[in-house]
Amino acid sequence: MPERLLNSWLLVNAGQPAFTASGITCSRLQLHAAAQSATSILSRLGLARGDALALWLPDGALWLQMAFAAAQMGVLVIPVSTRYRASEVKHLLEVSKAAVIVTVDKFLGVEYGRIARELKAELPSLRQVLSVSNANAFLNRSIERPDESRSDSTAADRTAILTDACFAFSTSGTTGFPKLAVHDQGSVEQHARFSAKAFDIRAGDTLLCALPFYGVYGLISTLAALAAGAHCVLLPVFEAQAAADAIAQHRITHLFGSDASFSLIFDVPDANLASLRVGGLADFVGLSARVVTRAEEQFGITLCGLYGSSECFALTAMRPIDQPIALRSLPGGTPISDQIEFRIVDPADGRPLADGEPGELQLRGYCVLSSYLNNPSATQRALTHDGWFRSGDLCERQGGSFRYRSRLNDSLRLRGYLVDPSEIEACLMSCAGVQGVQVVGVHRQGEGDIAIAFVIRQRHIQGYALDEASVIDYCRSSIAAYKAPKFVVFVDEFPTVNGPNGSKIQKTQLRERANILFRN
Repeated sequence: MPERLLNSWLLVNAGQPAFTASGITCSRLQLHAAAQSATSILSRLGLARGDALALWLPDGALWLQMAFAAAQMGVLVIPVSTRYRASEVKHLLEVSKAAVIVTVDKFLGVEYGRIARELKAELPSLRQVLSVSNANAFLNRSIERPDESRSDSTAADRTAILTDACFAFSTSGTTGFPKLAVHDQGSVEQHARFSAKAFDIRAGDTLLCALPFYGVYGLISTLAALAAGAHCVLLPVFEAQAAADAIAQHRITHLFGSDASFSLIFDVPDANLASLRVGGLADFVGLSARVVTRAEEQFGITLCGLYGSSECFALTAMRPIDQPIALRSLPGGTPISDQIEFRIVDPADGRPLADGEPGELQLRGYCVLSSYLNNPSATQRALTHDGWFRSGDLCERQGGSFRYRSRLNDSLRLRGYLVDPSEIEACLMSCAGVQGVQVVGVHRQGEGDIAIAFVIRQRHIQGYALDEASVIDYCRSSIAAYKAPKFVVFVDEFPTVNGPNGSKIQKTQLRERANILFRN
């Protein structure tokens, strides 16, 4: 089997550390060998090139072993959020047609292994469940040493390797459930190298991986570090004190995160952050200007604003390291490669707009998704006839850069995750006592978006008292907790307007009411 691009990274500076997890350090050669061994495991589970493998795991040795093994085999990886519960995982497995899911018996009190086995009984496409007790240990099986002569590949082999699907990242969709944005091996490999160069990540540097691998931001920043020969220190769960301790202990040079997470780290008493050199900053709660200023003036750290998405990779654009604080704190930036093009267009007619005119950001280049997995109609809608990706983001051009303003639609950014309100609405409609629900967002300074649920109670339900706490608790138990509404407002009816196609709920009025009630 020809050596795949991602795996070939690990044979450069092979004796140097690849990652440290739970106090155990693994070299690049050890990770490479573990991935080769895992190809045998995955083959025995029935996986072959073109199949899909779901990884429902916390960050750790097993996640990386399985990801690199899948890349070597040409198997598509479906990262699954450890925050997801049964209905959300089932949706991803149905859409991806994943043949195998690798998970952990239990994590943060949730029995992932049991849930996965129960889902297998409902999903014909899911053939195998592999559940382990420890996600921080490699799975090892003895296999014959690969024939070194097979590492040579023809031009046709190399082309196939480049175009093999590699990762499919979840992204909020108009249906209320995530779509899966597919990127091929060639694009992943290029983007990792370009990202490392843009953020000055070099061999000998150390990245604190405080973001989960199941998200495009966490995985791409980690792959960039591995591509550059840097050492990755993994935190399965973010906690500010633990992050500050790891920075001091491992002399971390690079860190990616949100404005809120950086702020929490900076607030740790007596934090020793002297080794930090450069960081990437996603603006989720409106604290970027304050955080970038504090990073430079108090700690001597250069933080740069970013732009990215599941469809076009995290770290698609960044504010250059040499820009002043006022510019570096803005979301958006300059594409990290001259192979990525952008334009700002009028969303109504596609007309290109001049500098300073807000419109839809569209992107073209290697960074754009190959497709939405098993969803050709969504893929067709997302792309223009000449190959530009419609981001759905409101931005404005600033010369060779752009500034991100907001989403064009009603999606909410809840604790850093893009969430479609209709997914929350669908969940709450299954709650006993709920007759109708509409969810809108309110943006709070220092907190970001919060979800507000307007609920109409069912009448004449005996022995059941529907209140705010029970609605929120139901949502938290049914879908990822960060999607639960912050507040619930009970109403007798929703504001509506009659149109040519019937009565339509006026969500704008609900949003205005929510802002009056709950904005800072």
